[in-house]
Amino acid sequence: MAQHKVGGIKIPYTIKSEETTLLLNGAGVREKYFIDLFALGLYLKVKCSDAHKIMNADEPMALKLCVLSHLITSERMYASMDDGFVRATEGNTAPIADRIVQFKTIFDNNFKKGDVFDFIYHPLKGTSIYKNGVFHMIIPGLDFKKAFFGIWMFKRPPDSNIQEKLLGKE
Repeated sequence: MAQHKVGGIKIPYTIKSEETTLLLNGAGVREKYFIDLFALGLYLKVKCSDAHKIMNADEPMALKLCVLSHLITSERMYASMDDGFVRATEGNTAPIADRIVQFKTIFDNNFKKGDVFDFIYHPLKGTSIYKNGVFHMIIPGLDFKKAFFGIWMFKRPPDSNIQEKLLGKE
């Protein structure tokens, strides 16, 4: 299987989501203070560089997050996700608040370098979450998917450099 190297690790160019093959749209590394925290890859049915269109699309897509640093902790991920959901919903997290709480339980255990999370959205089903290839849960709703993917696609991402790479612009 062909792979793309990012942040010192290899991620596949395609992933299978039920009967749909998703293509790597772009990938980048989230860094803070010159430390590589995680690699992130965005997978779509058809390549796209329009963040708004990706965020709002009701079609299969996925994000792959690969932990690159032992500095990532549950508490840091909770805070990062809370901040991201607030930004992506422009402060209106109330309609999905219970699902955000459910979602964050995937980060309850401490991380180790090399952990891989797959977040795969299926219309009518929701966002399936896998850790190291093991299924954990489905978070229902297009509204949740928009907010979650919006963390990276919204007009104020936590790292504009990684957004450009996810959009395939770099």
